[in-house]
Amino acid sequence: MAIAEEPVHHFVDRIAAAVEPSATPRPYTPGPARQICQAIMAQIPAMVIGQERQIRIEAMLKKLTPQHRQVLHESVLAFLRPMVAKEASDIDLGGYGCANQVWFRIFGSKKPDPELGSYTQDETDILIQNILSDLDRSFLFTHRFVDFSFSIIFDSVKVRFRATVYFEMNHLGLNMRLINKEIRPLASLGFHENILKALSLQQVKHGLVLITGITGSGKSTTLDSIIDANNRTCEAHIIIISNPVEFVHQPVKSIIRHREVGRDVNSFKEGTIQSLRQDPDIIVIGEMRDADTISTVLEVADSGHKVFTTLHTSSATEAVDRILGETPSTEQTRIRERLADVLTCVISQKLVPDLSGRLILAKEIMLATPAVRAAVRNNHTDELYQLIYQGNKFGMITMEQDLVRLYKGKRISLDEGYNQANNKKRFEDLINLV
Repeated sequence: MAIAEEPVHHFVDRIAAAVEPSATPRPYTPGPARQICQAIMAQIPAMVIGQERQIRIEAMLKKLTPQHRQVLHESVLAFLRPMVAKEASDIDLGGYGCANQVWFRIFGSKKPDPELGSYTQDETDILIQNILSDLDRSFLFTHRFVDFSFSIIFDSVKVRFRATVYFEMNHLGLNMRLINKEIRPLASLGFHENILKALSLQQVKHGLVLITGITGSGKSTTLDSIIDANNRTCEAHIIIISNPVEFVHQPVKSIIRHREVGRDVNSFKEGTIQSLRQDPDIIVIGEMRDADTISTVLEVADSGHKVFTTLHTSSATEAVDRILGETPSTEQTRIRERLADVLTCVISQKLVPDLSGRLILAKEIMLATPAVRAAVRNNHTDELYQLIYQGNKFGMITMEQDLVRLYKGKRISLDEGYNQANNKKRFEDLINLV
C-alpha cells in the first residue's frame, strides 16, 4: 500500500487526531508521531539504505498533509522546550552515535535525557527531515551536511537555534545550539578600557579584530555584545555575514544587515567582497574558514574598514600562526606585512566550569601594540606570548593569568584552572607566586 493512497491517509488522520498542533508547552506524547513514522517506514523496503533511503523518506513526507507534518514538527518542539527550560546550550539526536536517545549539553556536560524516551534511527531521520526546507534537503543530499537556523515560541517568546544536520553511517544526526535571547552588555565581559576602545568604531575606525576559541567557547556571544555596543553608540552601517544568521540585531543607531550564507549570499568570500559596494562601516564575517576567506578579510581590513571575525584557535598566538599557516609560502611575506598593518586585537576565550557548576568566561587578549606588530611582521610569533604576558598595562592578559585571576577570586577550582590552561607550566609558575 503506497502512502499516497487514501486508506493510509485515513490511518494517519486517526493517529494524528490525538494531537492538536500548538505552540504552547504540554505533556509530551510521542504516540501519534511515532505511528506516522511507522506508516512511512512501512513503505520503504529494509534493503534500501543510505542516501536512497533518505530520498524515499523525503518523497513520503511530501505526500503527507500539512496537519500530519505538523504532528511530526511538534515532536521536535517537544525536545526543544525542555532544552530551553533546563538551560541546555545544545541538543543532539539521531544517527548511530546518540544510541536512540536525546542528549543535552547543560553547563558543559553532555548527557541523555531519559524523560524524552528513545527513538530509532529511522524515526529521527523522519523527524529531522521534516524540519528542513526543500532547499535545505537538496543541499544536504549534495554536500552531506546543511547548516540552518530554526525558531520556536517558548513562553510567548521567540527562541532561535543554530542547527546543523549531517550524515552518520547512512542516517542523519542533528545538533542545535540555543542562541541567547538577550545580549550581554559589553561592559560586563571585563575588558580593559584600551580593549573597549579597540572594539569601538568611535575610537578606532578601521582594522581587524579576531574572536577565537574552540567550538562552544562563546565566540558568537562575545561578537554579538561587540556589535550591540557599536549599534547603540555609532551612527553607522553594520553588515553581518553569517552561516547561519544567529542573533538578529534590531537597528538602534546603526543600519544592520544580516546576510546568511547559502540563502542571501553564496559564500563568506563573496559576501565580504560584495559588502564593499554597500557603504559599510563595520563588516562582521562569521568565520574565516579557508585561505580564500582569510585573504579577502585581510584585503577588506586593509581597505580602511573595521572588520570583526572568528577563528577556531585556543590562543591569540595560535590565531596568528593559523592565518599564516593557511597562506601559500610564496605569499607569506605579503600576508605577514598586511596582518601586521591591519591587526587591532585578538580575543581568545574559553567557557570554564565554575565552583557552582555553571560556566564562566576566561580569556586571553592581545592588543596590536608596536612590539606585537613588529613580531608579526618579522615572523617572530614565538615572542607574542611573552609580549602578552608583559602587556597588562595595555589591557593584555594571557589565558594562564586570567585563570589564576579566577582561581584567586574563588570562581574556579585549582584543578579546573590547570586543566583549562594552554601552557600548564606557566600556570603552575603563576600559582606558585600567589
